[in-house]
Amino acid sequence: MKNLLLFSSAMLLLTGCSAKYNTNNVQENTELLIKDVPIAIAKPADGFYETHTYAGSGNATATAIKAAFLRHSDNVSIFADCENASCLREHHMVSRGYYVIPQILHWEDRATEWSGIPDKIEVKITIYNAESNARVASAIISGKSKWATFGGDHPQDLLPDPVNSYISSLY
Repeated sequence: MKNLLLFSSAMLLLTGCSAKYNTNNVQENTELLIKDVPIAIAKPADGFYETHTYAGSGNATATAIKAAFLRHSDNVSIFADCENASCLREHHMVSRGYYVIPQILHWEDRATEWSGIPDKIEVKITIYNAESNARVASAIISGKSKWATFGGDHPQDLLPDPVNSYISSLY
């Protein structure tokens, strides 16, 4: 009985020690992405929760997406002056490659270590073929921080794992 109680307690702690991620495809990728072509990433507007805007969250999101694409191309750029595909096409045209449009749908930074309320993110990533202007893929990536934290966790810490996984799945 004592072993069962210890095992149950350990399992409860371990399940609270890992972040949870989900990827919901809005549009399954219609083609595999081509490696080593230019990638133009728009910088999304900063995320917010209720009335609080999280300064720098747009840059953190674009940077995480850039890091994921750098595994597949040497020519990846973030453009802070654009938030949509038409702006990228007009001001930062690439002849062959992709336009990436991230949007922060939800950004919630909580004091999880004392409140038990997890940090949450929800980011939509849409990818367009630069030659055809067709949407190639689109997904909403969501994440929730672990329950057992000792401080220092933030929503941007939830970005790398699911973003890397999603971008890699497109190649």
